[in-house]
Amino acid sequence: MSGGAAPLLMTPGPTRVPERVLQAAHRVLHHRTPEFSSALAELLELLRPLFGTRTADLLPIHATGRAAMEGAITNFFSPGDTVLVCTNGKFGEMWANLAESYGLDVVRVAEDWNRSVNPEEVARGLAASRDVRAVLVCHSDTSTGVLNPVAEIAAVAREHAALTLVDGISSIGGTPFLFDEWGLDFAVTSSQKCLMCSPGVSFVAVGERAWEAVGLSGFPRNYLDFGAVRQTLSAEHPQTPGTTPVGLMLQVLEALRMIHEESLEAVFERHERMTALLRRRALGLGFNLQGDGLAKRSPTLSALGVPAGVNPADLRARIRERGIQVAVGLGSHEGSSIRIGHMGDIRLPDVERTMDVLEQVLDARERP
Repeated sequence: MSGGAAPLLMTPGPTRVPERVLQAAHRVLHHRTPEFSSALAELLELLRPLFGTRTADLLPIHATGRAAMEGAITNFFSPGDTVLVCTNGKFGEMWANLAESYGLDVVRVAEDWNRSVNPEEVARGLAASRDVRAVLVCHSDTSTGVLNPVAEIAAVAREHAALTLVDGISSIGGTPFLFDEWGLDFAVTSSQKCLMCSPGVSFVAVGERAWEAVGLSGFPRNYLDFGAVRQTLSAEHPQTPGTTPVGLMLQVLEALRMIHEESLEAVFERHERMTALLRRRALGLGFNLQGDGLAKRSPTLSALGVPAGVNPADLRARIRERGIQVAVGLGSHEGSSIRIGHMGDIRLPDVERTMDVLEQVLDARERP
């Protein structure tokens, strides 16, 4: 890559930020003005269809998605509570570790990274454990490319009077997500993936059953107090506690306007077409799709096993030299795979360019 030009980010996040979104952050507003309150209210209203909710409270969190996931632990539970966590990927395991760090009793199910969560596993785990307060699951886990069956998992959780908490960080905005229809209680996304903005803020949906859990929680909380965020948003001029990261919020507002101009249905269709194109070409080049037992794969990224004899670190470096940034495989797949993101502002020509470069790099390896 010559001239120091930034590479095309074909990663699972941060993703490319459109120039129009970058420019939106150049405007400076004071966070305690009616003008910013109006922008914040518009942002949250435009966000509702992405979460698929008319009823849940949508809250901006002045931190990354991981912080919002930690906030779910401190807002909904107490030390010693039992939660069941689906750990068929790095980020399911991360949520389990967060829960354990706060003294929760964690029951791990679906621990095989090569398989989707089977709702029957969740049912068995709930039946075998007493007083499980919630089921925690990643919708799209970027370590494997899985798209877990959240609707079916939530149905099982409700049968056992457990909450359903969903990490939608790499799925919301790139594939249908139906908070109300699926009967979810909490979901989180963040700015740097399908929302095609800079990293740094996240958004959560909190349902009525989850608010009831807040009233029972025994953890202290301050910065990540969902109730405090809800209260300030309910004012005549909606605000957030503390100093709002105004530039990031204005980025998200502009990105949401762009998404709705394209239409959410068209955005979902574009992601599906990019996925089909990338995987068809990857298979033709000798790659395989990571995870034999994944019943459904995410349309926002692809985890690819590299062809025999190819070193994935060397492959990524050679792709980077040609102006494309892809991601390392995670966990036990690090030495045998690469991950390619195709979400947010990424378009079909970007996928074509990426696969052309992959083909060129593999062809160059075979020449003497």
